[in-house]
Amino acid sequence: MIYKILINKNVMPIVSISINDEMLSDINELMKDMGFSGRSEMIRAGIRKLILEKKEHQDLLGILHALLLVIHNEESEQEVTGTKHTFDELVNTHIHSKLDNHKCLEIFLLKGEANKIKNMNKEFQTNKKIDHVKLIPM
Repeated sequence: MIYKILINKNVMPIVSISINDEMLSDINELMKDMGFSGRSEMIRAGIRKLILEKKEHQDLLGILHALLLVIHNEESEQEVTGTKHTFDELVNTHIHSKLDNHKCLEIFLLKGEANKIKNMNKEFQTNKKIDHVKLIPM
């Protein structure tokens, strides 16, 4: 018996991810608050935003000033300090502030080679213990 498989070019591939219960709850709340019709639509919007941010950062060249915001659990303090010391030559000012729910906000005012600043940003973004990272070039 021969089976014919029809491929619909409009069908998107399915990507499976694992997230914890807290993040799932946050996604559901965000989805409702922002009016997304489903989780997939909301996650695609988030991915598009990350892609756009990456493209914007690729164009950064030369010496620049930047603001780097990092939010993390208090338990991750050693990792943050380690990364800060790795990129110490970039840090003009560092402000540490305690937030609610055992969270901390780190504000770094940076000046230096764009590639080094992008590497510092990447170091924080790829650390699973960091909740949020935002690089704002000036």
